This record gives sequence, structure tokens and C-alpha cells, in this order.
Amino acid sequence: MTDTATEAPESGGASDYLFDNHSEHAFDQHRFLAAAYDPMTTERLAETGVGPGWRCLEVGAGGGSVARWLAERVAPGGSVLATDIKPERIPAAEGLEVRRHDIVRDPLPEAAYDLVHARLVLLHLPERIAVLERLVRALKPGGVLQLDEFDIGYGPALLMPDPRARRLYEEFLEAKIRVMSGAGADPAWGRNAPEAMRRAGLVEVDPRPRVELWDASSPGVHLIAHHTRHLRDAFLRAGMTDQRLAEVRELLADPAFRACSCLIYSIQGRRPR
Repeated sequence: MTDTATEAPESGGASDYLFDNHSEHAFDQHRFLAAAYDPMTTERLAETGVGPGWRCLEVGAGGGSVARWLAERVAPGGSVLATDIKPERIPAAEGLEVRRHDIVRDPLPEAAYDLVHARLVLLHLPERIAVLERLVRALKPGGVLQLDEFDIGYGPALLMPDPRARRLYEEFLEAKIRVMSGAGADPAWGRNAPEAMRRAGLVEVDPRPRVELWDASSPGVHLIAHHTRHLRDAFLRAGMTDQRLAEVRELLADPAFRACSCLIYSIQGRRPR
């Protein structure tokens, strides 16, 4: 491929991203994300008609599960470029090129891709609007951008073992918002992204919000329980303690736990022809 995406240095740019791919927790992070959100992501991607011969860009590919799905869809004759600032956890696959690339700083070819996808990437970037505009320019005329993004400001407790457990869960959610905001993320980006995509020049912008019931067996609950370990230091800085985090894990494993998931928006928009 002749893309002008280049390698990024190891420091600066997006280096403050909370979920470091070099962390000992990264494998579980990718596993739980895939279990919780790959079905939604791939169902929406399939609606674009992505198929043989398409040229796709997967930004912030993480563990590579979506990139591998795309590579299977575009064969024969298509290609997928999967980028990440630390791409070592993306496995090789036919039709899939993996490249180290900082979407904040490194160039992308313009008018090059039929489909661009990023999940839970722009949410974390203070430069999200500039990155969005770059992704729009990378689309061919008529190409589709899909962003899958959280709005973690919503996700109420529904049934808790007791009032103390409800207070604990709410404390945990408030601390998570502080953790994300302190790292430059926009916890409400999911609800703001559709308008940002329209302002960036996309048409046919189509946001689809999704919520689900969470219980102790839900992949999304496994993910947030994992965050009590993966983001332990950040939670301590945000006012939690190791004891409180352990109590959160115990609550999330309780058969009586019921909560509404946070909102996740899957948003598609098309570059005008």
C-alpha cells in the first residue's frame, strides 16, 4: 500500500490515553470490549454494504477484532489498514495491514477509503474535532465514517442489594467520569458526535443509541469491573480507595445487581459525492 500514514514516536501526542496497549491489563481490556461491543459494531458496519474490493481504515484498532472482521468482508480484492499508537496486539490476517500511527499527529492520505471506523477513540482525544476532520478528508467521495462512542453520563442503578450498594455504585460512576475528564476525555462525546460529524461536512448522519440491562453476567459489567484494576491508580487519584474498588468488584459480581448500561452511540455519516 502507498498510504502516507507514518510511524509515530513513543511519546507525546496521544500518549496519555488511559488504556495503554502495553499494559498487563490490555489483553483483558480488548477481550471484554470485543465481547460487549463487537456485535453492535459489526452489525452496523454490515449495513454500509462493506464487501469485496472495499478499502477500509480501522483507527485505534486495539486488539484487532473489528479489523479482522473487516478483512474477511472485503476479500477478495479489498484491503484494511489497522492503525494504533501501539499496534503490537493486532494479529496478522490476510488482507490486513497493521501500522503504528498517531491519529492526532501523523498524516493520512486524502480521499483514499471507502469506509473509516473508530470505536472509543475520539472520546479520549482532546484534539477530537481536528481528528474527526482528518478522518472525513480520508474518505473517498461517497465513503462512510462510523464512530462508536460512549456517553457515560447515563447509566442508572436499577436494583441493588441495599441502599449502601447503590451509593457505592454511584460513587464509582462519578469517580470514573473524573478519571476520564482528568485524562482529557469527553465523557459525553457520544451525544455530541453526531452534530460534530454534520459540522465536519458529512451527510446522512445517522446516530443509533443503544442501552442494555446489565447484570453480573454481562460483558459490559466484566469490562467495568476490569477497569477497577486497569485504572486503579487513576481511581485512587480520583478519591477512591483500594477497599472501595474491591467492594465495587464484589457488588458487580452480586446476582442481585441490576443497572442500565451507559449509552453507546453508533453513528454513521457519508462524505458527499
